[in-house]
Amino acid sequence: MANPVSSNLDEVARSISEAAPSHYILKIQSFSSLAKIGIEKYESGEFEAGGYKWKLVLYPNGNKSSNVKDHLSLYLVLADVSSLLRHSWEVHAVFRFFLLDQSKDNYLMVHDAKEKKRRFNRLKHQWGFDQFIPIRTFNDVSNGYLLDDSCVFGAEVFVTKEMRPGKGECLSMIKDAISSKHVWKIENFSQLDSEYHESQEFYAGDQKWKIQLYPKGRRHGSGTHISMYLALEDSTTHLAGSKIFAEFTLRILDQQQSRHLGAKVSHWFSASSLENGFAKFVSFGYFYHSGYGCLVKDICMVEAEVTVQAVANTL
Repeated sequence: MANPVSSNLDEVARSISEAAPSHYILKIQSFSSLAKIGIEKYESGEFEAGGYKWKLVLYPNGNKSSNVKDHLSLYLVLADVSSLLRHSWEVHAVFRFFLLDQSKDNYLMVHDAKEKKRRFNRLKHQWGFDQFIPIRTFNDVSNGYLLDDSCVFGAEVFVTKEMRPGKGECLSMIKDAISSKHVWKIENFSQLDSEYHESQEFYAGDQKWKIQLYPKGRRHGSGTHISMYLALEDSTTHLAGSKIFAEFTLRILDQQQSRHLGAKVSHWFSASSLENGFAKFVSFGYFYHSGYGCLVKDICMVEAEVTVQAVANTL
């Protein structure tokens, strides 16, 4: 049975428990050596509770990233976050931490004062106490927590709910986006006999792209115009529902006087819209005219300039 010691201290309750923690015990020998050799954080091995794997994370001198001073910090971490990512689940759990009083053979139990359920998900998979116990209290031999430089921590975790949240989306705008150029040299243009031809893959904004060219035209440009498109490559690597907003310019380079022919557009690329461009990029009459430099010695030079300005991913 647990006997209350103090309650609702910054939403933290501390009680005395005669029973040992039912899910995990972490015993540390030569505790002072952690600080001596510069170990600021210690992660325990994994343990299972409620069908999930967990870890304890201990900061023997306090979690500096949370500006903790003069206290030990202790946290519970959901170890198999990958399972939540695959299923878009979140886990609700109540947990308790234990610290053995080796003199009285009972445990200090530290938990949320209101037994509040904590939500573990892919955005937040760690909960605990920045100020688990004052270092001075922990080191005081009369309290029995640290004897012969050894101590014992423990944990209990009770999963109360598993749920799949509703759909969501995260839009990330890219500040100072950098444009990338790719030049594609097409030789023996007059001998192209396939419906369309693709450039090699190239990267822009951490995405892979290709240029697609239809020498005999496509859709409403068929038979009269060269058609040209920018295509998002390897879409299978993107989660369903993701979108990429890109501003791009496609050009056919003038190999004689550098009066390049170009067209610019913006588009949201997604699994259902992998390409965008121009069915009537340039008429056959203009393209094949010897004075415009689009086709010289049966060589055509194509360029794509791509700037990824935003990425939206499902939550």
